[in-house]
Amino acid sequence: MLEEKTNSSASQDYFAHATAVIDAGAVIGAGTHIWHFSHIMSGARIGANCNIGQNVVIAAGVVLGANCKIQNNVSLYTGVLCADNVFLGPSCVFTNVWNPRAAINRKDEYRKTLLGTGVTIGANATIICGHNIGEYAFIGAGAVVTREVLPYELIVGNPARRIGWMSRAGTRLEFDTTGCAICPIDGTRYRLEDGVCTFVEE
Repeated sequence: MLEEKTNSSASQDYFAHATAVIDAGAVIGAGTHIWHFSHIMSGARIGANCNIGQNVVIAAGVVLGANCKIQNNVSLYTGVLCADNVFLGPSCVFTNVWNPRAAINRKDEYRKTLLGTGVTIGANATIICGHNIGEYAFIGAGAVVTREVLPYELIVGNPARRIGWMSRAGTRLEFDTTGCAICPIDGTRYRLEDGVCTFVEE
């Protein structure tokens, strides 16, 4: 039976399954769990209390904020930067080169993909590099994202298009004639004006 590994120091205390590969120079926050056959490369930075599923690769330069959940079979390549509370569904895909060719080295042309706080990426979605995904945006399963995504935007399809807006709690918002909506789960309020959804502070 494989033994489980933990790494503890003054600043780190995380769990990694015995089959996980953690390269020297990776920074992993306290309370994070890394599961079977995953590889965290040197230079990757993972926040506290993250959950990294099976067969996940996190490359050098990738940043995950706190409390991110990465499901099975996800590869995060250099250029992907995630804020706190990001959810990446099973087998979703990120690119980091716009026009790859096997015979041409384009490592100096990596494009960043920035994911804001609370973003959800559905299973098998593909995110083309060089775009920002706004906070609490919701990308449906199988979507192909080829553009910037606004905060709270709900997008699906190939290429992905907007079909609505999502609350911070992950439910679809229904706006009244004045452009106001209330999340039925947690009672938070939102305003839609000029094609932009904003959170209404209490």
